[in-house]
Amino acid sequence: MTDQTPENAQLFLTAAMPCPYLPGRQERKLFTHLTGRRAQTLHHLLSDNGFRRSQNLIYRPACDGCAACQSVRIVAREFEISPRYRRVLKANFDVSVEVCAPRATAEQFALFKRYLEARHAGGGMTQMSFVDYEYMVEDTPVQTVLVEYRLNSVPERPLIALALTDVMPDGLSMVYSFFDPELKDRGLGNLLILDHISQVKLAGLSYVYLGYWVKDSPKMAYKGRFRPLEVQRGPLGWRRLE
Repeated sequence: MTDQTPENAQLFLTAAMPCPYLPGRQERKLFTHLTGRRAQTLHHLLSDNGFRRSQNLIYRPACDGCAACQSVRIVAREFEISPRYRRVLKANFDVSVEVCAPRATAEQFALFKRYLEARHAGGGMTQMSFVDYEYMVEDTPVQTVLVEYRLNSVPERPLIALALTDVMPDGLSMVYSFFDPELKDRGLGNLLILDHISQVKLAGLSYVYLGYWVKDSPKMAYKGRFRPLEVQRGPLGWRRLE
């Protein structure tokens, strides 16, 4: 197998498709494959330049005349818990956290399907089979973990949330996460981010990578509330969002 290196990586451009965040817009993505022994090095380099991983691909938006999607990361070492997030932690005092190897299970998939049907009905991911989900979780050429969140106040300790997370030299990158839509009052989406911030701090690292943030998209508003937040500005590098 030929190793990919930053110097010889081939970049490809997708065809235009409807933007999932801004109505009436078209999106295109620049991507390459992560393969070989140097996949981890390439992953780290491109992630620092605003790319995101999906299975064995790494991509970033390359839309004509639009730069609304911006890669963001939380400066974990400076993050302070506000009263809003203290309430989230208090509401989830009975939730335990388990870091696992990236292995797909039927329990995870059942939760995944419930989440998609409730939060993203009609989206392309709702058609995913268990094999598709298995590829999403296990087809990774880099250091990846699953973080499971279980409800300890119920005897069966059901799985109520999960994060697929890449381990980076300077922090954690949240690739994909989902939770039980019936427990929306617990603020589980925020809980997952708060827990990742805590894990990064405990490890003496710096950042939680949240993927892309679109300022004018209601779906993305929650990311902008975690401050301090840095945005990847291309040649300018990472800059603090004021």
